[in-house]
Amino acid sequence: MLVCRGPTLETPVNTPRLATANEGRTTILATVAFFFVLMAYYIVRALREQLGGAVGSKNLWLFYAITFVVMLILTPIFGAMVARFPRKRLIGYSYSFFIACMLAFVPAFVMQDRIGALALGSVFYVWLSVFNLFVVSLFWSLMADIFQSAQAKRVFPIIALGGMGGAICGPSLGKLLLGFIGMPPLLVVSAGALLVALGLLLTLSTNHDHCATGAHEEVIGGSLWAGIKELWTRPFLRYMAVLMVLGDGIGTLAYALMADYTNVHYPQSAARTDFYFDLDLATNILGAVLQLTVTRWLLVRRGAGWALVTASLVNLLLLLLVVVLGVGKVSVFGIAAVPMLAVMMVGSRGFAYGMTKPATDSLYTRVPRETRYKGKNFVETAIWRFGDLVVTSGVKWLGALGMAATGMAAIGAGVSVVATWVSSRVSRSPDLLPETSANAQAGADKGQRQADAAGA
Repeated sequence: MLVCRGPTLETPVNTPRLATANEGRTTILATVAFFFVLMAYYIVRALREQLGGAVGSKNLWLFYAITFVVMLILTPIFGAMVARFPRKRLIGYSYSFFIACMLAFVPAFVMQDRIGALALGSVFYVWLSVFNLFVVSLFWSLMADIFQSAQAKRVFPIIALGGMGGAICGPSLGKLLLGFIGMPPLLVVSAGALLVALGLLLTLSTNHDHCATGAHEEVIGGSLWAGIKELWTRPFLRYMAVLMVLGDGIGTLAYALMADYTNVHYPQSAARTDFYFDLDLATNILGAVLQLTVTRWLLVRRGAGWALVTASLVNLLLLLLVVVLGVGKVSVFGIAAVPMLAVMMVGSRGFAYGMTKPATDSLYTRVPRETRYKGKNFVETAIWRFGDLVVTSGVKWLGALGMAATGMAAIGAGVSVVATWVSSRVSRSPDLLPETSANAQAGADKGQRQADAAGA
């Protein structure tokens, strides 16, 4: 069996990487694939959000509690799949499963009024959360496997921009089709987009790899519990877990408070869905603008740490604005009055998708393959939903004690200060490979595989 071995201390730093032309073709395929991945998700995301708005923040903790338990159950299952199946089959099986589930939910949404928002939400909300985290996490694990650290700084913002294009087209298309075909058929449209993404990813996995031909058939191996174990043994993953809980907690706080707002102001499911389509569209336009103007420059010129700190400071500013201005409607550029909660939600999520995500994903190019798949997946699934559970439970209990949304925003501002400090340290984690060593590892893997192939 061909093996892709890592570098030794004697591995030369000046090793080959993907040729410029090959890098360009791979980047284009990856960008288009991510476009369809996020378009598939955002076509149906508003269907999930309107269920959360129907039950309000008092029941959101239940959705997240179930999701967290499901994530813990799935972690060893996913670890076993990573240990057993080669990369191409892992992606194929995972995406095909979610496509089949998407189609299975069509009759459930036809009967939403009969089933009830709480019952349907307890299933669909959890399922789509799992879908989003696993599908997107797998995509970026593949990207970290294909590209080297120096390349990631150049191409990850471009790939993320393609995803932002899909994230803009998804709610736009969903909003357009909602009035013509209703909510249930949107699931079929989403399944079709995900199928296109799967075809492109299988092509990428087969034909583009810095380890050379055959890497898509290589089993990643390792323990099925590796994702959990690495959290305790790798300082980098501990930083990422803390940053995930603190940083994403701000977006979750905005989301929980927004659920109460839509519950009061948009009692009809179609109207709530339409409103959430607008929020997603604004969020993803902001993310795309960041990709085009700031994020790539920060990653290339200043590094991932600067991008993470910048996003954390923006969260802090937004929370302070909520504390000062309240949650009511404010004028945006003197054109329209929108809820301050919506500004906070769009701003925090726009920077999370348009700046934080490309920065953190570029750092995963500097860790071993098993960490990219198992450790990264555990942080971005179970740890993420644990943070969501903590925040939504906190909102529920603080609200029961009579604390207003502005008080919760003040607490969130304190959390953002801590998140900013963590952001400043994560890129300097002692177990991260230096960029030259990360590039050398990819080159050594390619050279060793070619030598093994020649010997065979």
